Amino acid sequence: MIELESGNTLDINLKEDAQGRDRVELTLQGLDNTLNLSPHQARVLATELIMAVNRAEVRNNLKHNQNMVRGVQVPGQKHGLFNQAFAK
Repeated sequence: MIELESGNTLDINLKEDAQGRDRVELTLQGLDNTLNLSPHQARVLATELIMAVNRAEVRNNLKHNQNMVRGVQVPGQKHGLFNQAFAK
């Protein structure tokens, strides 16, 4: 389960359809929407998510590095891998 900013949750489950094939179900609680994917479709979605996260991290690092070059530090920003891993 993944808790979203809106207070809703996203559940990811492996199910079996009537023909015995595996399906990956993404259910958005609160809105009661379900996305039913084949394993291949789920893998493509996961790859797209990872690529989007990587782009966001690169963009954030570029902004951070530009601020460091200019001598500007974002207020309240802590450095280090531990702080980045557990940042909210």
